[in-house]
Amino acid sequence: MRTFRPAVLTAVVLSSALALAACSSGDDDTATPGSTETSAASFDPSSVAKDDAIAALVPEKIASAGKLVVGSDTSYAPAEYIDEDGTTPIGYDVDLAKALAAVMGLKADVQTADFTGIIPAIGAKYDVGISSFTINPERLEQANMVEYFEAGEAYAVAAGNPKKVDPADLCGLTVGVQTGTVEDEELDALVAKCKTDGKDAITPLKYAKQSDVTTALVGGKADLMYADSPIIAYAIAQTAGKLEQLGDVFASAPQGIVVSKDDQALTDAVQKAMQKLIDSGDYLKILTAWGNETSAVKTAELNPSVG
Repeated sequence: MRTFRPAVLTAVVLSSALALAACSSGDDDTATPGSTETSAASFDPSSVAKDDAIAALVPEKIASAGKLVVGSDTSYAPAEYIDEDGTTPIGYDVDLAKALAAVMGLKADVQTADFTGIIPAIGAKYDVGISSFTINPERLEQANMVEYFEAGEAYAVAAGNPKKVDPADLCGLTVGVQTGTVEDEELDALVAKCKTDGKDAITPLKYAKQSDVTTALVGGKADLMYADSPIIAYAIAQTAGKLEQLGDVFASAPQGIVVSKDDQALTDAVQKAMQKLIDSGDYLKILTAWGNETSAVKTAELNPSVG
């Protein structure tokens, strides 16, 4: 569904995966393509201008603080992850958060969070959640969601598919997935179907961080990895040819910025700010800088209808 330029490889995100790859490769080639690159920096979010009309919609508590507190699981490269300094969040979601805040006259304070804990903390610990959240009925019941991205799902296996995995039949495999994701829920359904069909059981391998899922696949602990398509493509690009995508991208769906249902003023500000970024072209510039322009949307729709 999309192609993109690999961003910088960070020790926090995938160094352990690469170490395992080197150990299991049987040779001394431990070089990482792109590991000396700088992160995508062709667009500077600080260049985005404040929109006074949109800024006026921001609730006083947030406006007076001067910052938009963003909850993000920074283990999901290239959307949101930690730079090689070990502390700084980067990625296309991070740049979008900064640009979004700038339109509202704020600074983005992107805070690392456990993925499953972000939505429950919206409106309390975090003002918004920007962390590759697929929009689905369950999440729409919990929060407002402003559409800003389109992503699919994909599988990855060891390069050459040595176990001859069939993407149409995962029964009998050990499958790695990040907890709390749509893929996590769908894996549970696949586990149940294998049992119902009387086939060999799937062994789910679930981790709180996507980087640990990648490590498990590179190290041979998992037979297959199941994640959003940009994350699969990034892992393939950053693991020195140790992985490959299995089959095509499927189940394309919108992703959304999460805002509290109890804060319509902030919801309106976020929606209008995102639409402003789309209309100005800054939004597309950010996605293009990270190689994800094919996932751009044209409308920042609030709570879109999804199946």
